[in-house]
Amino acid sequence: MHGVGIDVGKYWLDVALHSDPHIHRFSNDPVGIAQLIEYLSSEANLFVVLEATGGYELPALRAVAHAGHAVSRVNPRQSRSFARASGQLAKTDALDAVGLADMAHCMYQRLPRYVEPESWQITLAAYVTRRAQLVIAVQQQQQQIAALTVLALRKSAQRSLRALEKERSELDKQITTLTTPRLTPAWRSIKGLGPVAHATLLSMLPELGSLSRQQIAKLVGVAPLNRDSGTLRGHRGIFGGRARVRAVLYMAALVAVRWQPEFKAFYQQLRVRGKLAKVALVACMRKVLVVLNARIRDERRNTFEVVVA
Repeated sequence: MHGVGIDVGKYWLDVALHSDPHIHRFSNDPVGIAQLIEYLSSEANLFVVLEATGGYELPALRAVAHAGHAVSRVNPRQSRSFARASGQLAKTDALDAVGLADMAHCMYQRLPRYVEPESWQITLAAYVTRRAQLVIAVQQQQQQIAALTVLALRKSAQRSLRALEKERSELDKQITTLTTPRLTPAWRSIKGLGPVAHATLLSMLPELGSLSRQQIAKLVGVAPLNRDSGTLRGHRGIFGGRARVRAVLYMAALVAVRWQPEFKAFYQQLRVRGKLAKVALVACMRKVLVVLNARIRDERRNTFEVVVA
């Protein structure tokens, strides 16, 4: 397995191969990404690692995956910790690419592979992201209106608010159109999952149903992490993962522990055992995710068996 590291910037992609001391730079645009794919095609058995950089990595990430290469997107904190552990304290684009290549070479068996979303999932993710932006904008506009005392300015702000609310309503319709045909019985089996949660999970967690319960919990960031050393026994906590997915799971767990018997009983058992309310709720978030993951997996398996038969 040949490790490849790609340091992603807004304008440039710095590429390092573990077996090659030279750094290759491509522009982070369609032309440069096409050149990158051509460059990688000369090598076989590659494992590519790049960092999450707020969306700048997405075109290269999807192109590399579409070209058939195994690729992993890692948290910058994780890659930086690996570089420090390797003795690399300085930081430049070239050194970051080398560090990612070393990480790919050493950890290719442990890093999760990127699952390429379908085109409808990419579109849905964009709608979900825009809706989240509009929710924040509406809240801000409402707060600003409450502070305005000049009538003309207040009316102007209210017009802006109505425009934002109209855009949000139109987005909700588009999101419903994309999600409704894909909501199988497994998706509808948990009462806490509403339209926003369905859309977020469908678009931002395509791995659902294909990973183990431990893997999916760790990927999202709801797996309890040990903090034990010697005689010290620290509190377990969650860390990292996909914040947007965790946010909808939190709201889903709030509803599930109130209206769905199995989750309500689970939550109450944890509270009786002395768990804090927040700790018990995080455990319910994990249970919602794990149960949904298992039901989707079993549903796909049963569908496949019926088709084969």
